[in-house]
Amino acid sequence: MTTTPTSPTGQPSPASPATGAEPDRSASLARTATGLLREVNELGLLHAADVHVARRLGAVTGEDDERVLLAVALAVRAVRHGSVALRLSGVGDLVPEDADDSGTVEPVTVPWPERDGWLEALRRSPLTVEHRPGEDPDAPRPTAPLHLVGDGLWLDRYWRQELAVARDLRERSRAVAPFEPALVEAVLDRLWPGDRADDQRAAAAVCLSHGVSVLAGGPGTGKTTTVARLLAAVHALSGGAPRVALAAPTGKAAARLTEAVVSAAGQGAFTTAERSFLRGATASTLHRLLGIRPGSVRARFDAEHRLPHDVVIVDEASMVGLGVMARLLSALRPGARLVLVGDPQQLASVEVGAVLADLVAPAASSPHGVAQLRRTHRYGGTIAAIAQAVREERPADVVELLRAGGPDVEFLEVPDEELVTGAALDVVRTDVVARSRAVVEAARAGDAEAALAALDTHRLLCAHRRGTRGVSHWGGLAQRWAVEELGVLPRPDGRYVGLPVIVTANDPAVGVFNGDTGVVLEEDGVLVAALGRGAGPLRVPLARLAAVEPVHAMTVHRSQGSQFETVTVLAAPERSPLATREMFYTALTRARSRVRVVGSARAVAAAVERPLARATGLADRLRG
Repeated sequence: MTTTPTSPTGQPSPASPATGAEPDRSASLARTATGLLREVNELGLLHAADVHVARRLGAVTGEDDERVLLAVALAVRAVRHGSVALRLSGVGDLVPEDADDSGTVEPVTVPWPERDGWLEALRRSPLTVEHRPGEDPDAPRPTAPLHLVGDGLWLDRYWRQELAVARDLRERSRAVAPFEPALVEAVLDRLWPGDRADDQRAAAAVCLSHGVSVLAGGPGTGKTTTVARLLAAVHALSGGAPRVALAAPTGKAAARLTEAVVSAAGQGAFTTAERSFLRGATASTLHRLLGIRPGSVRARFDAEHRLPHDVVIVDEASMVGLGVMARLLSALRPGARLVLVGDPQQLASVEVGAVLADLVAPAASSPHGVAQLRRTHRYGGTIAAIAQAVREERPADVVELLRAGGPDVEFLEVPDEELVTGAALDVVRTDVVARSRAVVEAARAGDAEAALAALDTHRLLCAHRRGTRGVSHWGGLAQRWAVEELGVLPRPDGRYVGLPVIVTANDPAVGVFNGDTGVVLEEDGVLVAALGRGAGPLRVPLARLAAVEPVHAMTVHRSQGSQFETVTVLAAPERSPLATREMFYTALTRARSRVRVVGSARAVAAAVERPLARATGLADRLRG
């Protein structure tokens, strides 16, 4: 059968942009593999590591059926690409992991086993234990490396994590005692005076009446405002200072949550005690909250040593993977409330799973509460209309709105088979150079705040890291434009005053986090990075930052949680595995006031039609 590229597989590796030659795949080939494993490996659908795991498990258990070993290797591959499980019915949608320099993939013909025989071989295998639909998932069963339900195949580790998350969510949802309804209404009337129909007020009520709740909403819908007032309500209803933990999956997101809550303390009908409580709020990363040290599998807080908090609120929860969620739930004490805040339409975690999306899926029917904020306060007009059309999977309307344009939207249609050149290139160059000029001039004047403000006036977003539509290519172009147009004289290491930079690793000792962006300044003859902070720029000697790189362009993944005045989106080509609804929506909604999309109408439509295909079983488990 012929495979068509209809589901994302992660970041493809590039071909040589200079020659257009096929990429070097030697490192991904399992040299000693035979049979089906070798064929599928050579077609680019499996990495050598997937094959090695399958062969090792076969050797340990005596399993030599090549159909079973292929399924094992594909299950390992699925986890590498973020899925919790492998659906055998979906293998025909898999695409090679290598792509040419435009980010597209060619269909390949794969000798997949006949499905019924494949399933029967898995049922007989010592590697697999089969579970019948409707049976108690917690009933004692034989241990095995893989679990089979229908045509879904789970590696044992992720099977157990998903079971644990579903069980903990159900139990916690039922176990936490609700606040007195009349008291809740009185407090919410004070915090949202005059409007009982306000969607933020309704969302807070849902969070206060459930042990586990999801506060969902797109950018600018007031999630952080709701969180601040929710905290004030918890303070009032608890009769004193409750033990609250604020957390986020990344250091940057945690810092922004802290700044937003502290800032909100000055805007609302809060009592003096509530205002003081909010101003003292501090968010941490989930890893720091749980006491997980880098490189360690142990945590300070777990099922035996519970977190002391009454309420835990997790922001940017769409970025939280299954493993971290399992650890968090096991570490919460029985009476603690959990509030997950985020946008389920955005890109999922870089780790395994799509927990937030599963919790709001129609299939999920656990007694957890889901509150959806729909009114956008940050942007309106055509951007809001396009975002809504993307969420509702209306590709023709998205293209029509883009083509109609407006003061806040511009569509530069460029065929996928062409590079971004000519008029489109000139338009992008004009914005990039204008932004760079403002940043460099402010940096040369030593005005860190103005330089940081200028940095966020425009951002170039790419789905790909490499290739002619990738960050590496466009970042290099932007650096060259800055040098040519602005008279910049880089030092031997390529750095200069006004260089935009991004931190790529956490450094808590210095107070910087992966994803922090800033501008290089010179102070007393020393280059420093001025990083954006709500209370004012944080200045760190550039030599002190071990993990920092230029940020003329940014991947859509890395842009999550950020906002820019104007965004230029380089749409992934129609046949790219990264042309997905979540990728396009996330990129589009990074703009505060204006967005430019560069790409073909076919690429945009394909992305809107194609969801991020992560196979999980959590929503079904919650329903069951």
